[in-house]
Amino acid sequence: MERRGSGPELERPTGVDAGAGAPRPSASPFAYTAADEEKRRGVRRMKATATGLLILVAVVFALATWADRRGAGAWAGYVAAAAEAGMVGALADWFAVTALFRRPLGLPIPHTAIIQNKKDQFGASLGTFVGENFLSAAVVRTRLHALGIGQRLGTWLAEPEHADRVTSELATALRGALTVLRDADVQAVVGEAITRRADAAEIAPGLGKTLERIVADGSHRKAVDLVCVRAHDWLVLHGDSVMDAVQGGAPGWTPRFVDRKVGERVYKELLRFVTEMRDMPAHPARGALDRFLADFATDLQSDTETRSRVERYKSEVLARPEVQDIIASAWSSVRSMIIAAAEDDHSELRLRARESLLSLGTRLTTDPRLQSKLDGWLEDAAAYVVSTYRAEITSLITDTVASWDANDTSRKIEANIGRDLQFIRINGTVVGALAGLVIYTVSHVAGG
Repeated sequence: MERRGSGPELERPTGVDAGAGAPRPSASPFAYTAADEEKRRGVRRMKATATGLLILVAVVFALATWADRRGAGAWAGYVAAAAEAGMVGALADWFAVTALFRRPLGLPIPHTAIIQNKKDQFGASLGTFVGENFLSAAVVRTRLHALGIGQRLGTWLAEPEHADRVTSELATALRGALTVLRDADVQAVVGEAITRRADAAEIAPGLGKTLERIVADGSHRKAVDLVCVRAHDWLVLHGDSVMDAVQGGAPGWTPRFVDRKVGERVYKELLRFVTEMRDMPAHPARGALDRFLADFATDLQSDTETRSRVERYKSEVLARPEVQDIIASAWSSVRSMIIAAAEDDHSELRLRARESLLSLGTRLTTDPRLQSKLDGWLEDAAAYVVSTYRAEITSLITDTVASWDANDTSRKIEANIGRDLQFIRINGTVVGALAGLVIYTVSHVAGG
């Protein structure tokens, strides 16, 4: 029989048992609600109308039959036939409508209470229907191609206010992502990645090729000039220190004035040598340095021993705690820089992003090849998703329907479509009466 919910029961909190005061599981999202009960009141009004019409034709049938037996005239037979057929139509449609939601009169008649008993099958059928007719690669491709997303996106992005909005949203998302990430985890990953990459790559040949190009185009000479200038200036300022160092290394048995003379001589010769190297681009020492660097560049590329020594030194440098700390702290610097740029509306990062979006929008609007390429990417991606994950998507429908309570589902569906179904009962009564009248008339005309 029909279950009717009362107002207080519908307003009772779903998380607390009113009887015991103990918490109970929250209601299903598809649970029968107060809004559904309000709709069901309208269904009951229509149901009363349809039932009233059935009672009316039953009364008409009884009166017409009584009148016909009393000899009231031929019209009584026509009215009785129409009323009788109207009752049959009304009862048949009442049974059909009622059988959708419950057992008529509570009797265990087969193939009744269809929604309650077949809910899970309906969910599976609905999932299969959606999968076959909406989640096929051909349907998705056709629909996306008809939309022309590339051109629409280009027209939208070409508007400055839209580009500003996308830039702002991207900056917000970037800040959020960087905030969620744990610095320690990222630093560990970055440090390990850099160290592993550096260990795996041999740097000596690359250094050799770079040094070879530098020596070939003379780029190193500016560095030599700088060293010579700084060395000359240092010798001028620290002449006493150089002479003291030379005198300190002399044997103890030599006279002090001899040591001083030797120190002065060494200092003067050293200053002269550095001055000549500074002022003479063609100085022999510069040529010797060029040859040394060229030979060293060749050894870095081809000499096994030199390459091995460079690799050992590289490993020792990478293993030092100071280097590891620098590598690990690189993430913090990069993160702070990106967050600051994302928060600043006038930063170079956001300005470039905005300009790139505007440029992309203009190109998408005017370049059919780019539009076609973007549409193709989107179609391929969507087709891959629906083809690969179709079962998972349709299982969402099937599992959701299966999780619904059968009684609540039946009541909720009846509350939403029951009003229209009661019109079927009314129409069945009217159509049945007309059909009965036509049949009765035809049979009498044919018999007469």
